Amino acid sequence: MRLIPYLMMNGNATEAIQFYEKALNAETAFSQTFGEMPENPEYPLPEEAKGLIAHASLKIGDSNLMLSDNFPGQSSEQGNQVTICLSSDNKERSKAIFDVLSQGGEVKMPLQETFFSPAYGIVTDKFGITFQIDTEGKE
Repeated sequence: MRLIPYLMMNGNATEAIQFYEKALNAETAFSQTFGEMPENPEYPLPEEAKGLIAHASLKIGDSNLMLSDNFPGQSSEQGNQVTICLSSDNKERSKAIFDVLSQGGEVKMPLQETFFSPAYGIVTDKFGITFQIDTEGKE
């Protein structure tokens, strides 16, 4: 299991990536815009979202930093723009962690299969800390 800081940006993720590449000698390992994601006809993508970063991963030395832009209509404020991505290689472990973190907390996105993960969800625990639970790979 790995814990990875995840930054939620308000439309300036591309600028942040360029800044961290320079300031921290970061290497962009992955970057994808909302427009590059598979389309869902039930939820058409607003034009203003297409160029925003849906997910990026930077390599900084032996560590990782992940970030994305908020979807249009959502925003982060100072204090809630940093979340913790908990990455597991086991779907059952991810579910158990998600269930415990949900107790007394608030589910932001139910744990579910996505195109990038067999089990992914977002929960804010009872202490106000937001976790993104991600299961790596397809099981």
